[in-house]
Amino acid sequence: MKHLFTGFAILLASQFTSAQSLEKMQWFNEPAQWQIKDKSLIMQVTPKSDYWRISHYGFTVDDAPFYYTTYGGEFEAKVKITGAYKARFDQMGLMLRIDQKNYIKTGVEFVDGKFNISTVVTHDKSDWSVTTLDKAPPFIWIKVVRRLDAVEVFYSYDDKTYIMTRNAPLQDNTPVMVGLMAACPDGNGFEAKFENFSVKHLPDQRRLEWLEEHKE
Repeated sequence: MKHLFTGFAILLASQFTSAQSLEKMQWFNEPAQWQIKDKSLIMQVTPKSDYWRISHYGFTVDDAPFYYTTYGGEFEAKVKITGAYKARFDQMGLMLRIDQKNYIKTGVEFVDGKFNISTVVTHDKSDWSVTTLDKAPPFIWIKVVRRLDAVEVFYSYDDKTYIMTRNAPLQDNTPVMVGLMAACPDGNGFEAKFENFSVKHLPDQRRLEWLEEHKE
């Protein structure tokens, strides 16, 4: 029996990262111009678009482009992003979304001439956290890891060394939309390029703990 549990745990842990087929994803707020080329998504971000709910600014907007697929359980998603940022608050990255009142968006945001790793966590109302970068990278990698009822947010310059910037709550045991988001709250749009988008299923942490506790 011990070997059975051990084998099952190894099988769960052996899930591999796979590139998400962009052609099989769908739009929420489709932009006027976009294309899939060389396994990359390139879009002209819709002007005056964003995701935000209520707090601090007093308004709610839910109209920026979001190209997504749906995953349940625990997973890791990452993408390489390159943006021709122009106006204040131009942004792009990943979003995990349950509905209009519950989502996390994270990526690069251009604010007052500086590049930031920006994360907005929304549970009825939005909050906003930023980590200012010490250089303007030509591209950056964004990674999110959903574990149980939380999401960890990371960034990297090389897809090797990742730095965590946020740990935020998100309801577990609920399917989520996960995908590529860009917004242009103040400006007239910009070009956003997403490359190497991948999602890796992670073995359920509670199940692994149960297996460990019940092995003979």
